[in-house]
Amino acid sequence: MLTPKQKKILDYIQAYFQKNGYSPSHEEMKKHFRLSSVSTINHYMQILQKKGYIKREKNAARAVEIGKQATVVSIPFKGYIAAGSPIEAIEEYKAITVPKDMVSSSGEHYALGVKGDSMVDEGIFDGDTVIVRKQSTVENGETAVALINNNEVTLKKIYKEANRIRLQPANPRLKPLYVKNIIIQGKVISAMRNLKT
Repeated sequence: MLTPKQKKILDYIQAYFQKNGYSPSHEEMKKHFRLSSVSTINHYMQILQKKGYIKREKNAARAVEIGKQATVVSIPFKGYIAAGSPIEAIEEYKAITVPKDMVSSSGEHYALGVKGDSMVDEGIFDGDTVIVRKQSTVENGETAVALINNNEVTLKKIYKEANRIRLQPANPRLKPLYVKNIIIQGKVISAMRNLKT
């Protein structure tokens, strides 16, 4: 997992490489990030190398190779969401890294920890992490992060009916929730299983 600062440096190296065909020098990185010393850049480079994100050749100013793990992206983890009865919207901000193929090719994404078992038939279990693309609308039947009563969030399949909205769990043991108004905060793109026991 990368810190936001480490991710910024890795992103800069990747963007620079795509534009120029070679990696930036430590001096260029120092100037870009307005740092007083090249040793700070060297420190971050050592961390990125240790974590497997880059490979470096000794005694070569621009010999940085992006490692195989660079197929991950960093997105904010914004707390927990109920896959059951709604819980209060509490946002915690920290960055987590996820495989790039778990996010859409466009849009802004964030992650939420799941509490509850109302979405088990969609393969989303208690303790999982869902990857959400920020958007304000979803199609009928899509799984969304919904804000209800102005301060409660829940994870459900959304169905627009004649004069109400049905928040449908993906668990036959649970009943749907009916509301007049909701604010869609995003569509669930993928889920990661928490394998910790």
